[in-house]
Amino acid sequence: MSDALTLLAEARERAGKGASRVLRREGRVPAVIYGGKEEPQAIHVEERELVRQLNTGHFSNSIVMIELGGKIVRTLPKDVAFHPVNDRPLHVDFLRLAKDAKVEVQVPVVFTNEEASPGLKRGGVLNIVRHELDLICDADRIPAEIEIDVTGKEVGDSIHISHVALPAGAESTITDRDFTIATIVAPSALKRADAEAGAEGEEAEGGSEG
Repeated sequence: MSDALTLLAEARERAGKGASRVLRREGRVPAVIYGGKEEPQAIHVEERELVRQLNTGHFSNSIVMIELGGKIVRTLPKDVAFHPVNDRPLHVDFLRLAKDAKVEVQVPVVFTNEEASPGLKRGGVLNIVRHELDLICDADRIPAEIEIDVTGKEVGDSIHISHVALPAGAESTITDRDFTIATIVAPSALKRADAEAGAEGEEAEGGSEG
C-alpha cells in the first residue's frame, strides 16, 4: 500500500486570480479541500514540499494528511493543475475522506518474472496497453502498484484483467468487458521475416500452378 503523506496547509483568506498570483509569488500553491458533506475549504500549501511529494511518483494514489489549524484532514488528491510552460503546480483539489470511504484511483502496473516468459526470452516484446488500472478500493488499502506475473507467456499471448489477482477490497471500475492490459508480440524483424517467408511461399505456389 502507498504510504500516507503529510502536508502542512494554511487557510486561504481571499479567493480569486489576483490573490492566487500573490500566493504563487510567495512560493505557495492554492488548493481546495472538498467533499465529505462539508463546505469546501480554500487552503494553500508550500510549493517546494508539494513538488517533492509529486515527484515520489505515487502522490495521486496516496492518502494525504493535511495539517490545517491544528487539525488533521484526511484527503486524497484528485486533480493537480500545472503551468503549460514551466510545469509548476498551479492548483490542487483534495477530496476529503470519510471513515471507511471507497475511492477511485489509478494504480500503476508492474510486470514481474519476464525472464520466465518463453516468448520474451525468444525475442518477443511486451506491448503494454494499459500502464495503469482504474480501481475502486478502500481508502485505507490503496495499493502502490499491481504486479502482473508473465511466467510462461508466449508470443501472441494476451494478459486481460481477468488474469490479474487484485488485492482484497479492490475491483476494476471497468466491469462490462475483459479488457487487455498487455500482449507479447513478435519483434518487427521477426514479423518481417515471417511476412517475407509467406510471400515467397505464395510465389512458389503460384509458379507451380503455371
